[in-house]
Amino acid sequence: MDRLEVYTDGACAGNGVRPQAPGGWSAVFSDGRRLSGGEAATTNQRMERTAAIQALRAVPEGAVVTVFSDSAYLINAFADDWFSGWLRRGWRNSKNEPVANRDLWEQLLVLARRRDVQWRKVRGNAGDRWNVEADRLAVEAARQVGAARVSG
Repeated sequence: MDRLEVYTDGACAGNGVRPQAPGGWSAVFSDGRRLSGGEAATTNQRMERTAAIQALRAVPEGAVVTVFSDSAYLINAFADDWFSGWLRRGWRNSKNEPVANRDLWEQLLVLARRRDVQWRKVRGNAGDRWNVEADRLAVEAARQVGAARVSG
């Protein structure tokens, strides 16, 4: 089976300024597929996780896939196996605080375990063609959700 590659990204309007704002996510696949969506009230971290979840949902179980992301948090959680500690501590981080966005991390962990996934960090806004495309789609999805919220 050929290795599939997917670039994921999340975006959130007002990230770091407002606790809940319109957000978008995207996944750009090496086979040409593009997925995106958004939420009216979310955070950038939730959108980064949602992008990876939706990407993995779009490939069959057992698939061989490389996920590229500019989210160090996402990549490091897998590369450094943070899950083992989180699970051992009852979904608490190294500071003994609840792991944020546990609901998404749990989904992501199940999906990743059912596929042969390699996680790769890319530098955001560094000119990588597919990372730039994923960012553009995520930002556009956030804009669309925000516009619908304002007009709805």
